[in-house]
Amino acid sequence: MDKIIDKIAALGIPGIVLTVVMAKMGFFGAAKLTAALAALGPGGMLGGLVTLGVIGLISAAFVQYGTEEIIQAVMIRQLQTKSLEETKQEVLEMRWISWGLKFRIIGFLDQYAKTFSQETHIGCSDIENNQVVNQN
Repeated sequence: MDKIIDKIAALGIPGIVLTVVMAKMGFFGAAKLTAALAALGPGGMLGGLVTLGVIGLISAAFVQYGTEEIIQAVMIRQLQTKSLEETKQEVLEMRWISWGLKFRIIGFLDQYAKTFSQETHIGCSDIENNQVVNQN
């Protein structure tokens, strides 16, 4: 058992995800692994392997930078293509995050929008029509 745990631990978060998905499959042996990989992503087993790779990259980023910093960076990027109100509405409609986190994200968005409407930065100077304007 220790050898199996060592191998799963070496895979990190993707190993845990694969283990959980395999536990839910009703097959045995290689069919269980094949079905689990196919269930993880589009495109069958290859899609599942890609999905596990992406999970590994994302989990490494969360460990390195922290959850809130990753979320804030994604929200800033969203503001480059969507209005402030659209972005806030999307946050409110997310079912997989708690209300507390939703309100922290919306508070961050409001503070970010206020900061950029009061200051001038090289590259990003203003918010027009609730959208960050890049001036590169």
